[in-house]
Amino acid sequence: MLGSVQSTLWSLVLLVCVAQALPWELEYRLTAVKERLADLFKPYPGPSEVSLPPEFDSRPELFKLHRDIVSVESESFKEQKGSAFLRKYLQSKGLTVEYIDVRGGRQNVYAYLGNAKNTSVLLTSHIDTVPPFFKYSARKEDDGIKIYGRGTADAKGSIASQIVAFEELLQEGTIGEGDVSLLYVVGEEAGGEGMIAANTSFVESNVNWDAVIFGEPTTNALAVGHKGIYTFRIHVYGKASHSAYPELGVDANKVLIEILHSFEHAEWPGSKMLGDTTINIGLFDAHNAANVVSPYAAASVLIRVASTTKEVSKLVSDIVDKYKEQALRVEIDTIHAVEPTYLDYDVPGFNSSFLSCYTDVPSLGERGFKRYLYGPGSIHDAHGATEYVSLQSLTQAVDDYKKLILHALGKVEEDKE
Repeated sequence: MLGSVQSTLWSLVLLVCVAQALPWELEYRLTAVKERLADLFKPYPGPSEVSLPPEFDSRPELFKLHRDIVSVESESFKEQKGSAFLRKYLQSKGLTVEYIDVRGGRQNVYAYLGNAKNTSVLLTSHIDTVPPFFKYSARKEDDGIKIYGRGTADAKGSIASQIVAFEELLQEGTIGEGDVSLLYVVGEEAGGEGMIAANTSFVESNVNWDAVIFGEPTTNALAVGHKGIYTFRIHVYGKASHSAYPELGVDANKVLIEILHSFEHAEWPGSKMLGDTTINIGLFDAHNAANVVSPYAAASVLIRVASTTKEVSKLVSDIVDKYKEQALRVEIDTIHAVEPTYLDYDVPGFNSSFLSCYTDVPSLGERGFKRYLYGPGSIHDAHGATEYVSLQSLTQAVDDYKKLILHALGKVEEDKE
């Protein structure tokens, strides 16, 4: 019976994938669906049953923690198990752990030693991942050992290496109560409401730090900054008519296509530090019968801003103004406008880079603290079916987080003596 059901499901899945996927997307979609169905029909081993390669013996606590947290599903809006796991783990290490509530019954996790809720340094990253969930696996390849699975790089690699760096410094007697706290938030991949809620809570309770070290996959380099975002939806209103008599209507689709074409070919202002401003046209809402001149068309647009949102929004308005008279009405609804973020990065012994993606950094309101952004793995490998972090990158991250913590505490010279 099970075999018959599984066979039927596979047939349906294949039909759906063939119907919906473009040729170059088909292999990716089938791989993702196959993994998910395999999980349903043959449950994969739990975290304690997944064997770790002997190379992991160099830092067993790191690789065990990383394996365990990656094995907990915590997609955006469904992070409860991830929060519970971290709370239990950090409490087992003797930390005081608090939940910070977030909309939808979700919780951020804030932990510190003793009663010192205000600390000199904060380590932080995000619990949530993008869907779908991919199980944990590790294998040796030509260029070293790679650890695959959803969140291995973005950003559970940062979580595991931050926690182990904290534990090692504590065991070495280098840090104590009042030095370092840890914050792990939900919702980073879906608007950042976890960090926004944490920021509100900290402001209300007068919690602050001297330095905050954010964890994201930066290829083990300190980020000098990351681009801002300008997201908007453009609506074009026309007039419907029979397509045999287009002169009787106003084609909203045609006007929108002209505007979007101009967006794509505009010279957007960039910057020397963050590079080019880039644009992505996402959802295109222009469905209409082929024999009807379209009365309405809309599109969602996201611009990665390397200059300023003021410059970018002005150019958007200038382009739209050129085509307004061709439609009955054109409207722009701004959804999100956030300036580029610039960070502290002048720390001896670190390479630097910039990120094109957006992070939680600006959602934690600046209150005089230094801001560092660093983590294992590459953002280029995040969000895909083959997301991974290498053994070398994860191990290096622990050492580097320790250096960053000591630098922020002003203990670097003391540590060298």
